[in-house]
Amino acid sequence: MELHDVWFVLIAVLWIGYFFLEGFDFGVGVLTKLLARDRPERRVLINTIGPVWDGNEVWLLTAGGATFAAFPEWYATLFSGFYLPLLVILVCLIVRGVAFEYRAKRPEENWQRNWEHAIFWCSLIPAFLWGVAFGNIVRGVKLDQSHEYVGGVLDLLNPYALLGGLVTLTLFTFHGAVFTALKTVGEIRERARTLALWVGLTTAALALIFLLWTQVENGDGQSLVALVVAVVALVAALAANQAGREGWSFALSGVTIVAAVAMLFLTLFPNVMPSSLNDEWSLTVTNASSSPYTLKIMTWCAVIATPIVMLYQGWTYWVFRKRIGTQHIAAEAAAGSAH
Repeated sequence: MELHDVWFVLIAVLWIGYFFLEGFDFGVGVLTKLLARDRPERRVLINTIGPVWDGNEVWLLTAGGATFAAFPEWYATLFSGFYLPLLVILVCLIVRGVAFEYRAKRPEENWQRNWEHAIFWCSLIPAFLWGVAFGNIVRGVKLDQSHEYVGGVLDLLNPYALLGGLVTLTLFTFHGAVFTALKTVGEIRERARTLALWVGLTTAALALIFLLWTQVENGDGQSLVALVVAVVALVAALAANQAGREGWSFALSGVTIVAAVAMLFLTLFPNVMPSSLNDEWSLTVTNASSSPYTLKIMTWCAVIATPIVMLYQGWTYWVFRKRIGTQHIAAEAAAGSAH
C-alpha cells in the first residue's frame, strides 16, 4: 500500500471520528427544540455536551488540515467548488460555539431564547449540509480537464445529495437522542428513548434507500459488507433503545455511523472527487496527492500526535461520564443567572 492510499484511509478515519462524535452533539442541539419542554431541560441537554463539543470539532480541523497537506488538489477543488455550503457550515459552527458560551451570560428571556434558536438552527443546518456535501463527492461533480469545478450551487442540490442530507440529519438526531437517554435521568430520559424510536425508524427508512442507491451506483463487495453492518447495527440500536440499554444503543448507533461513512469512502476509492463529465478528469489518490516526502513526514507526525489526542479526549469523556437531570440545575442557573 502506497502512502497516498494510507492517507486516504486516515482521512476517512478522521471523518468517521468527526461524524461519530460531532454527530451526537449536533443531535442534542436539534433536540433542544424537539425534546426539551422548558429552560431547565434545555440547560440539561446543553450540559450533556458542554464539556465535549469543542473537543469533538478538533476532528474536523484535523480532517481538513490532513486533506490540505496530503491531497492539496482535492482540498483546493473541494473548497472552491463547495465554497457556499462550506461557508454556511463554518458560520454555523462559529455561531453555535458562541451560543453555547453566551447563552447564560445574561438572565433576560429574549437573550437566552435567541441563543437557543441559534443552537438549534446551527446544529440542524450543518447536520444536513454535511450529508449533501458527501453525497455530491460520492456521486461525482462537474470537474473539467483541469480538475476545476465548473458547476453551480444548484447542481449540488440533486435528489441523491438531498437524500444524503436527510440521512445525516435524522441519523445524527437519533444518535443525539440515545446519547441524551444515556446521559440523563428522570422524565427527560424516558422521553428521549421514545423520541429515539420514532427518529430511528425514520432514519432506517431513509438510510436504507440512500445506501442501496449508493451500492447500486458505485458499490462492490466491500461496500456491501459495510451496508449490511450499518443496517444491522441501526436495527440493533433501536432494539437496545427499546430494552432500556442506552449504552448499547449509543454504541450501536455509533457503529451505524462508522459503517455508513466507511461505505461512502469504499465506494469513492481510488477517486477522491469523481468527475461527472469525464472519468479521466476525476481526482484520484494518485493525481491529487502531495509528494512522497511530504506524506512520509506527515505519517511520522500522525504516529506521534494521534495517540496523545485520543487519550486526552477519552479521559475527558471519562471525567464527565455521570448522568444529569433537572434536579442538578440550580434554581438561579435554570433561570439563566449563571452559566
